[in-house]
Amino acid sequence: MPKNEPLVVQRAKQAGHGAQQVSSGENGAQSFRISGRRVYTRQFDQLYYKRLNELKPLVAEQAGRRWGGGKVQWTPRVLNVEGPGLTYIIGTVFIDSDAKPSTLDEVERTHWIADPIVAADEEGDGRYRTHESAVVHLEDESGRIRLVGKEMAKATLASGVVAAVLGAETPSGEFDVAELCFAGMPDAQPPLPQAPSGGNDEYVAFVSGLNATIDQPVTLEMQLLAEYILGSLGSEDTQRACAQIVQVVVAGDLMELPAPPLGHTEDPKANDRRASAKLVAQVDDFLADIAASVPLLVMPGRGDPADVSMPQQPINRGMFGQSRQFSGFVSTTNPACLTVNGVSLLGTSGQNIDDLRHYAVNGESACQLAAESLRWRHIAPTAPDTLWCYPFTDRDPFILEHSPHVYFVGNQDAADSAWAAAGASAGARTRVLTVPVFKSSHKIVLLNLSTLDCTVVHVGRK
Repeated sequence: MPKNEPLVVQRAKQAGHGAQQVSSGENGAQSFRISGRRVYTRQFDQLYYKRLNELKPLVAEQAGRRWGGGKVQWTPRVLNVEGPGLTYIIGTVFIDSDAKPSTLDEVERTHWIADPIVAADEEGDGRYRTHESAVVHLEDESGRIRLVGKEMAKATLASGVVAAVLGAETPSGEFDVAELCFAGMPDAQPPLPQAPSGGNDEYVAFVSGLNATIDQPVTLEMQLLAEYILGSLGSEDTQRACAQIVQVVVAGDLMELPAPPLGHTEDPKANDRRASAKLVAQVDDFLADIAASVPLLVMPGRGDPADVSMPQQPINRGMFGQSRQFSGFVSTTNPACLTVNGVSLLGTSGQNIDDLRHYAVNGESACQLAAESLRWRHIAPTAPDTLWCYPFTDRDPFILEHSPHVYFVGNQDAADSAWAAAGASAGARTRVLTVPVFKSSHKIVLLNLSTLDCTVVHVGRK
């Protein structure tokens, strides 16, 4: 771009270039849209059945490479394990613990079905596996067997993970585990595009946890964030760097609307939603300022006006009267897939990783848990056990079909990044990154689309 052009013009040109090469997962990639009429009366057995049937052959292939060669035999059904001989079995992990939430208890206490995570082990530390009542099983269509041993005490596991376990049956009928094996990341991955000509790197800006409220709809830090993205903040070098942002992603928790009154009430103040409508309008104006200059993608989060169950469907576009007028504005699902200038991204607003933390036993960070879920080839294994999800009968949408170039997780305690790699030396590699809550950290994450390096930017008062 000519240097004598105004920065606003340069920014608009850069935004137009990005908008032409951004696509969502609804256009051929892995989609989390629920089409047709939604039915919530079905049981979840079909979802578990689909998950096990799809991942079991992949796990068996990995286990065969590691333990096969005639040395160890595979016992195809967990209840067919007999005697102390070394063998391996494949099934779905189920962790039973009194610390896990009970929906029935929550209904009895509040007369309202709330997000089950809220009720988890209120008197303890919220850890399911370290609770004295925790028991780990492996189950398939034949039944379940309890897993024991030193390896289980240190393994990173969660309910719903499909795994192969190597070991032997104990005299008490349990399975003493020596080693575990998972499906691993898919080797399939689109080629990473070449760096743009001219030496100008392009960036995706990730922000999450704006958490606008009626009392504080658009904070000073949010205003500074908009000015930073638009290239109106900082030195001329900073402004020129901001002109290279080709996509902004809001990864959940855009606003905090007050909870509606429980049951029926005649109190006109309790039913007055004008304050909420005003908040939505103010947030829409804030987003419209950004969408006018750069493509903007908004994902729902835990507190947003969208489905509670995963995958969350897009926030209704009717709430974004100003923002939706711009072609680069997209309200999408959580999780979401998108491609920006040839770089494939998969991300969530953080509920799946928040739930995995309850199963951690080694102090794993959110970034480590996210990377581990890629190796499980499933980004939300705890759904529907302790993470609410839609009762799918034809598929499990959370199974990885291919390895994205980038996997991002919003609404975490801190910004972090790491590489997750497939087992093969020349296999896929995915950049895993966590995005902090903006309201408390005032930080966003910039992703370089050429190198996949991450930069954390503090926006606001120190």
